[in-house]
Amino acid sequence: MIEAIGLTSLPSRGMRPAVDDLTFEARPGRVTALLGPPGAGKSTVLRLLLQIEAGRGVALFDGRPLHRMPCPAQEVGVLLGDVPGHPARTARGHLRMLAAAVGVPSERADDLLEVVGLGTLATEPVGSFSLGMDRRLGMAAALLGDPHTLVLDEPAQGLSPRDAGWLHRLLRGFAAQGGAVLTTLREPGEAVRLADRVVSLHEGRLLADQDAADFARTRLRPRVAVASPHAERLAVLLRQEARSAPPGDSFSPPGRSVGSAEPAEPAEPAEPMEVVAESGTRLAVYGSTCAAVGETAYRNGILVHRLAEETGAGEPPGQAPPAQSSPVPGQSSGSRTTPSAGTARKERGPRLHAVGRPGPVAPVRYEIRRLTGVRTPWCIAGCALALALVGSIGLALVGPDRLRDDALLRSLAGWPVSLLFPLPPAAAAAGLLGALAYGQEFRYPALAPAHTAVPRKLGLLLAKGLVSAAVSVLLCLATFALNAATVLLLFGADAFGPNPGVRGPAEALAGCAVLAVGCGWAGLLAAGAARSTSVGLAAVLAVPLVVVPLARHLFPGADGTVLEGLSDRVEHALLAPWPSGADGWVPVAVRLVSQPVGQALAMSLCVLLAAYALLGLRGRTR
Repeated sequence: MIEAIGLTSLPSRGMRPAVDDLTFEARPGRVTALLGPPGAGKSTVLRLLLQIEAGRGVALFDGRPLHRMPCPAQEVGVLLGDVPGHPARTARGHLRMLAAAVGVPSERADDLLEVVGLGTLATEPVGSFSLGMDRRLGMAAALLGDPHTLVLDEPAQGLSPRDAGWLHRLLRGFAAQGGAVLTTLREPGEAVRLADRVVSLHEGRLLADQDAADFARTRLRPRVAVASPHAERLAVLLRQEARSAPPGDSFSPPGRSVGSAEPAEPAEPAEPMEVVAESGTRLAVYGSTCAAVGETAYRNGILVHRLAEETGAGEPPGQAPPAQSSPVPGQSSGSRTTPSAGTARKERGPRLHAVGRPGPVAPVRYEIRRLTGVRTPWCIAGCALALALVGSIGLALVGPDRLRDDALLRSLAGWPVSLLFPLPPAAAAAGLLGALAYGQEFRYPALAPAHTAVPRKLGLLLAKGLVSAAVSVLLCLATFALNAATVLLLFGADAFGPNPGVRGPAEALAGCAVLAVGCGWAGLLAAGAARSTSVGLAAVLAVPLVVVPLARHLFPGADGTVLEGLSDRVEHALLAPWPSGADGWVPVAVRLVSQPVGQALAMSLCVLLAAYALLGLRGRTR
């Protein structure tokens, strides 16, 4: 149940609020429609309910505000516009990514794709979907957590009659199983066909709160409902005869009425006749009578299945239109109509929200699926490996005698010293992937409705940082393995030369891994703070090009002696030797931190972490 009490949006300077002291209820088992023309404040009401927009008033879902729910996606399903998904991600990948964040099994995604009629399109990219398919995918995402309540913003706007009829049946089925549906609508006729209760808005204020039957009787004009297999032909004939009628006269076909010896009396509608095609077999005729429409059909030999005068539009209030004869996408021509959300819930057994809130690994699972669900990260990793291999072969051709004492590190990392390579390829790729981790999150905010900004949550930051570190280490491992195998095969072991500054490949790998992890985190924090991939990448490049010279200026003579002996001091402070296997890794990490690059990374990470925390606290919804 949704309770809105005194909802009021914050007014702009010199303007009245878009929503002003609005109070209404949306009860379970019923479809409630917020009706009004564009600009009436319908979308603002939903944003206030979902705490997307700041305002005054109380919004409760089953007696609780949204921010106090342990897992809102398992309580409230939301569809506010198009699906904010990456266009290259498949429909199945998009839903499985969201399923990982919600904490439901990934198989739930495949079940819902069948429910919404996208089973055969599961491997198609989201960017190739039409409006109808995009809306079906959005409904699947809204139903992913098996919620009690659905909140929708004009879900049928722009859809074909078939897709609109499918959506109406889905929502009616959800309400029939005890769910609460709150949707915004523009057309009064659609409100009568779909809703049980209609809340009419005008300039942000409550105009009326009525049952659908009362709304249809008091606010909709009368019409003639026609059902015929030749509805299009009948519509053309009705429009032609209406145009041929004398100006100022009401439309009534000439001749005698059916079964009567007297000429048909002219009808006297209060408005010009208007013919609206609701589907391929259904018409709504305004400004005419059953007798006039029936005589036109009779004279032209048109079969009519239904002819009735109604108040309002379509079916009796609270009922969805009958099923269309054409199948929905993903079904064969002889199959039944798509099952409703309530039917799907009954077949699955207990509600999924009973399992509790998502565990601590849910953000990590989400980030892994987000990272691997598109080709961009794979392309970046492949380019980094190829670039590092070319650099490693080039260094082997130059010869180790012309390199510094860290020749082994540079040879295995494929890192020639030049302005074109301010960072090892693996570290640069890790920084770019870190920037994309939050940059794409804000560009395609799958975790937030209505393309709003994804909140800067600590759990999501930790998950992205953990996955970024793991990817950085894996990139370094792959780079070192590929370069070592290729150089040994082509040139032999002498290509690496003596390495007095580095004691072995393990320490070289540790140094490159620490640098790559730092770059990945720098890109991640910068992109998260500025909500931009470009800023994240700029922060990564600024480390060697800007911050390193600054560190050299602040710490003159920082050639490894600033923190010399730190590893031994830490070991003595712990009163125990380093664990087995860490004796070579920890000292090299400490030595790297003592270098200008390490100091620059440490300074950058501290500044970016403070900026992320400050902006995250400022941007928190109140």
